[in-house]
Amino acid sequence: MSLKSVCVFCGASTGSNPAYREAAVVLGRTLAERGLTLIYGGGAVGLMGVVADAALAAGGEVIGIIPESLRSLELGHNGLTRLEVVDGMHARKARMAELSDAFIALPGGLGTLEELFEVWTWGQLGYHGKPLGLMDVNGFYSKLTGFLDHLVSEGFVRAEHRTMLQISDSPTDLLDTLNAWKPVAVPKWEGRKPT
Repeated sequence: MSLKSVCVFCGASTGSNPAYREAAVVLGRTLAERGLTLIYGGGAVGLMGVVADAALAAGGEVIGIIPESLRSLELGHNGLTRLEVVDGMHARKARMAELSDAFIALPGGLGTLEELFEVWTWGQLGYHGKPLGLMDVNGFYSKLTGFLDHLVSEGFVRAEHRTMLQISDSPTDLLDTLNAWKPVAVPKWEGRKPT
């Protein structure tokens, strides 16, 4: 698979550690340098704005998808290649997924986790075969990845589905891994064969 566009999920805040902002800058710039279109939530604030601004500054194409109800709250970014305004959160996530070849989560809060887990669940259920990644900036996701391993050991997530999520602290390495990733053809339900 050759990636053309990457959806980035991230916070509408920059967080308390300057490393998060720095990682967003590096990821945005790296996407642009590789000729990859950035697809994201369309906001101008927090890490959302940082990753978009970095990609734009490096000459990249950036497409934002934002619900009308959040346009003023997240300060819809007016300097993008394209800003699409949609009806709500479900439409936003569906459109981001439609436009993207891969997904990466930078540090963020509940919305970032919800977006990541939803798109991961879609992959687990076979709705798409697109790769997913976590930018584990400064160990931000280390406790989450430990819990994900716990889900496997307790029999709630299959090991093959756990490996759908690639993890790195380097945007270059993560993008290389996502570009080389192959979908896992394993059914979610035990004893069922893929159809």
